Amino acid sequence: CEIIMVTSAEPNVVATYKYSIAETATLLGIHRHTLRKYTEMNMIKCGFRRTSGSKAQKFYYGNEILRFWKSHL
Repeated sequence: CEIIMVTSAEPNVVATYKYSIAETATLLGIHRHTLRKYTEMNMIKCGFRRTSGSKAQKFYYGNEILRFWKSHL
């Protein structure tokens, strides 16, 4: 499995804030498809919130983004 390097700059996040997939990928300097792969491999944990419809939307807490980033230095 190929590991893509994340950004060397520490993501500026609020620990308890819920970040979208796009925001998280940008903060980590990776493509959203790479983020999805890491999530499927349980390397980073996501949560789910209900939207106006019946579909749940993924989010990532700031503290989880930092934990993942620190583990890939």
